[in-house]
Amino acid sequence: MARVSTRNGLGPGGSPTLDEVARLAGVSRATASRAINGGNRVSATAQAAVDAAVRTLGYTPNPAARSLVTRRTDSVALVVPEPDERVFTDPFFAHTLRGATRVLAERDVQLVLLLARPGEEEQRMLRYLRNRHIDGALVVSHHQSDSLADHLAALDLPCAFVGRPWTSADKVAYVDTDNVAGGREATQALVERGCRRIGTVAGPADMTASVDRLDGWYAAMRQAGLADDAVIHGDFTESGGERSAAELLARHPDLDGIVVASDLMAAGTLKTLAALGRRVPDDVAVIGYDDLGVHERTNPPLTTMRNPIREMAEQATRLLLEQVDGERPAAAMRVIFPPSLVRRETA
Repeated sequence: MARVSTRNGLGPGGSPTLDEVARLAGVSRATASRAINGGNRVSATAQAAVDAAVRTLGYTPNPAARSLVTRRTDSVALVVPEPDERVFTDPFFAHTLRGATRVLAERDVQLVLLLARPGEEEQRMLRYLRNRHIDGALVVSHHQSDSLADHLAALDLPCAFVGRPWTSADKVAYVDTDNVAGGREATQALVERGCRRIGTVAGPADMTASVDRLDGWYAAMRQAGLADDAVIHGDFTESGGERSAAELLARHPDLDGIVVASDLMAAGTLKTLAALGRRVPDDVAVIGYDDLGVHERTNPPLTTMRNPIREMAEQATRLLLEQVDGERPAAAMRVIFPPSLVRRETA
């Protein structure tokens, strides 16, 4: 078998080796390795010498060797416990992905997308996380049954959630918006408009954002002294919003206002109202939630609560990277963004 020459510290094809870098920098091989791989216990003088040697020789670190030193994979996972058909059609996920990748672009860190339906796929995803194929996890659209915060806290894996988790909220980092305040403000806007029979198409009952927005709706209705019996849960999809609105209006045909927990469901609600011959906003005023571009294709343009998801994803990614870098413990990190009402023509 032919042997590869490594004379003069050069690797296959004449590429410089770590030994060559160490010799040129005048330091030990171990010091050169620590300087290149981000280790500690390297003086400023030695670091500068190694950096200069790397530039002079055009040395490129071996990723596998670097991983052995740093125990880092230079990758993080975006964990989405949802079916892929929803992930690729809901603008929520597109904005989340843009926010995360914008922050990661500043670092040499890759993003791995992990999708998992409940059951076998979820167990496979947990095995992947348990085996530390990534340095940390960014979790979005989590449900009560997936218990992801519990699993990740038990693994002691750096993680950050977009949205408050159901459990272990004191053990993991998360970024959220004040969904209770958002639900309350949306409802108050309809009350101030003069609506007196206000219903709501809430989100899935197993997601904290849905529960919080519904709590805000209840609070505003009670404060206004209005009946709070017109409630139905949807699934955060446009077709689901269409079906849920039809059922809600069949039960409560006298509604003059509807607060909808997502813009996609609000778009479906507008379709139902149009099919029933109900004018918006003259007969029924509608307010959605998210402001992620759905209003551009609704007729009339949708009034909504702005959910700053891109900013939330950016902040959550920064919190995750701070944990990966060992700068702060996870349990100390909470960031809450305020929602805001964006007035258009449906209310």
